[in-house]
Amino acid sequence: MQQPFSTTVGDVLRQRLAGYQEQAILYDCGVVLSVGDGVLHLSGLGRCRYGELIAFPGDIYAMAMELSEEGVGAVLLNGVNELRVGAFAQSTGRVVEVPVGDKLIGRVIDPLGMPLDGKSLDAETLRPIEGPAPQIIHRQNVSQSLETGLLAVDSMIPIGKGQRELIIGDRQTGKTTIAVDTILNQKGKDVLCVYVAIGQKAADVAKVRETLEQAGAMEYCVIVAATAGDCAAMQYIAPYAGCAIAEHFMVQGQDTLIIYDDLSKHAVAYRTMSLLLRRPPGREAYPGDVFYLHSRLLERAGRLKEELGGGSLTALPIVETMASDISAYIPTNVISITDGQIYLETELFHAGVRPAVNVGLSVSRVGRAAQKKAMRDVSGKLRLSLAQYRELQIFAQFGSDVDESTRRLLAYGNRLTEILKQPQGAPYSLSEQVVLLLLVSGGYTDGVEVSRVREFGKGLLAFLHKQWSPGMKEIDTTGELTDDLRKGLESGIKRYVASVGQKV
Repeated sequence: MQQPFSTTVGDVLRQRLAGYQEQAILYDCGVVLSVGDGVLHLSGLGRCRYGELIAFPGDIYAMAMELSEEGVGAVLLNGVNELRVGAFAQSTGRVVEVPVGDKLIGRVIDPLGMPLDGKSLDAETLRPIEGPAPQIIHRQNVSQSLETGLLAVDSMIPIGKGQRELIIGDRQTGKTTIAVDTILNQKGKDVLCVYVAIGQKAADVAKVRETLEQAGAMEYCVIVAATAGDCAAMQYIAPYAGCAIAEHFMVQGQDTLIIYDDLSKHAVAYRTMSLLLRRPPGREAYPGDVFYLHSRLLERAGRLKEELGGGSLTALPIVETMASDISAYIPTNVISITDGQIYLETELFHAGVRPAVNVGLSVSRVGRAAQKKAMRDVSGKLRLSLAQYRELQIFAQFGSDVDESTRRLLAYGNRLTEILKQPQGAPYSLSEQVVLLLLVSGGYTDGVEVSRVREFGKGLLAFLHKQWSPGMKEIDTTGELTDDLRKGLESGIKRYVASVGQKV
């Protein structure tokens, strides 16, 4: 029978530390000199380490963040309004840790491992939230595809297992939607997902959880939440805690996916703590080590060699821009760390193009190396054609006469843009993506009105699932589009086109 879980952060941390105090250990002691806004300065604690837990009377705990000759600067993890100047402080000899293991799957926890879903949690294994990134010699190339189920992403900006792909754009452009749809698409693919919510409203986190539960995705997902109501310290450690949970599965040979939503708020929380700790401000008031803040987090993603289990950790960090300014401080920092970015444009979103992926500014530096062969065969010139269409579309808006070849490219681009539109929570399988791309690139939609292209494609998928199910399953299983499969697929498309009375 499980013991009822503790209701306070102090109780949880005290219970964890109890197991390490079985032998006589000499601890440093100190006194609180000043405290305010969740940040305190202490004298003493000469042997304190960076990131170490500091204990105070009343089960109050802080994390050391500043070590100097004058003393120690720390941030409170609980008891923000309870600690007073002159309070006695004691080092614990332990860094901040988070529970890891199978018992976390399907749960919602805070960065310290306390359950937020009203159920008990009895996780026996603990792991430090900070840890070194895997060495280069222990990694292997990113060559396996991690499919998002989004046609616009999988065809033009492929993501591989072990990659770090940034999702960037203004607020309310669908960044979280892409991340959640990617999690939904991992169902049945043996990929464990960790969703880290940083500085979001509790209602938004609840919506994400409800979406995942309704789709059955919580069976392979963990949610780590530090909401806007939590202190800056909890928001600061949240992504590292989520990464530690995912790393535990990676070293066991498991493929994992982690979403950081979002690192803009993470940087703001770190800036708040740094300014209160009296660190000198730099550009946009961020401290000088804000690049290291995210680089040491994202470098922990990767794919291990087979002799080390072959596990992978794929990171999808999210960064919010202001007025579409991707040249701001934090966006440029994270862009330089990651292996590419998916840029979501506000104008496209309001125009009804969803996901609102800007092809010109989006890139995957892993590229086609992590793309299934079937997708490579049908998406060869897709990105170039769409980029040309976007440029010609701007030119054609001036009302100038265009020649026949330009008119054909505009018509093709209109249908391609329409087929790339995808509703929320409805990821496509590999075979369905291949069918839709062949449908447009083969010219089978030329006789279909642009407004009916999506409906036409939806009907074709239903027809093929019913009439050509073995072929669809073979594409999904092998990831290849052989000559026989292509002929069978084109034959099925022509039969459907003929059945609905369209001319080929």
